[in-house]
Amino acid sequence: MGRIFSDAVEQALKYIYYDMGAGEGQKGFELLKKASEEGDGDASCVLARCYCGYQYVWDGHGFPEDDNMAKKLLHKSVEQGSALGVLITLRSGLLTPSVQRKMPFENLKEAFEQVLKKAYDGDAFCQYTIGNAYFWEDFLRIEEKGRASFSTDEEYRAYRVENLSKCEEWLWKAFRGGVYFGGNNLRHYYTEGERGLIAPCPEKAEDLRRIGAEYGYPNYMYTYGLELQRQKNPTALDWFKKAAEKGEGNAWYYVGAAYEQGEGVPKDFAYAASCFDKGLSSKNAKETRGYNSDMLGAMYYEGRGVPVDYDKAFGLLTYANTNGSTWGSDYLGRCYFRGRGTRQDFTKARELVELKKWNRPENWYMLGYIYGRGLGVPADIEKAVLYLQKAGDHPEAKEELLRYKKTMFGKWKVR
Repeated sequence: MGRIFSDAVEQALKYIYYDMGAGEGQKGFELLKKASEEGDGDASCVLARCYCGYQYVWDGHGFPEDDNMAKKLLHKSVEQGSALGVLITLRSGLLTPSVQRKMPFENLKEAFEQVLKKAYDGDAFCQYTIGNAYFWEDFLRIEEKGRASFSTDEEYRAYRVENLSKCEEWLWKAFRGGVYFGGNNLRHYYTEGERGLIAPCPEKAEDLRRIGAEYGYPNYMYTYGLELQRQKNPTALDWFKKAAEKGEGNAWYYVGAAYEQGEGVPKDFAYAASCFDKGLSSKNAKETRGYNSDMLGAMYYEGRGVPVDYDKAFGLLTYANTNGSTWGSDYLGRCYFRGRGTRQDFTKARELVELKKWNRPENWYMLGYIYGRGLGVPADIEKAVLYLQKAGDHPEAKEELLRYKKTMFGKWKVR
């Protein structure tokens, strides 16, 4: 038996929360499933959290999201006698009177006291749970208190302030002990406060990203890297690398971009391409998956760091364009313009190139060619020449310009 929970639950908590960058989350998930089936209510409770999505567990683990399963497991944990399950079911809004009657505790306070003891014994997950009971004012229901319990509004307010403020200490303990969500709630507590009860204190939140990064949380390493990048601090790349290596997939894009552009490091297109590929295949790179796909598609189109492969380029660029990233829209336009990886389609090529109008010679050439020849749009010689001139020394643009000459009245026409 573990020090605070069963061996299975303690090992799972380590894999899933306390050492989440070790890449062992799935092992923890399986341990919980087996323990839950064998009647371990605490395992059922923690397993339920795993099914609740990124707001309750790090999405780098790649756990399935299933609200119905989470609900069933929370109710099961209550029936199995987990005090932790009772508090988390309460916090989730799922502790209905009928469910509460099934718990083997005289009242909610008895369950709270059990979890509180484990929090004092040093378990960070319990510390986070206690912190939340104060943070979200669940203590009112736990203590069976309300406005009617006090003589005056001021007494009621003082009671709420006294208990709500206890969350700070417990959330800090959880944050230090291995539950990064403690830091998330501290940020909210400091920046938002509680209207009429706790005044905001945003300066206390300023270092939370740095602290979380130093504690080793991959997602905090990533957000701290973003913060440093906005400040143009060159150490941002170090944190992006650490985050990526510990499983924070969004960070691979920023590592790849640094090596692709040579920002603070020598250019290395092959390594950049491998970073974009890792980010694209990562379980939790939701924020940057489209960017990774765009960058990698452009590299396959041009053969930078990878062999030229127009089929791969078109697939990657199309995926990016349909998933919110328009950075590589002109590269996708080039595929349609030249019929590379897809059929030739000048209308789509023009639409995609005009979407961003990046100042790139190839783009101006394509637009000049399309407008000059009236491909999918009415011919516009003046516009065509303007675009072709913008293309500068682009050889095909210079060749295309030879099709036109200026009349004695200053108008451009086809020779």
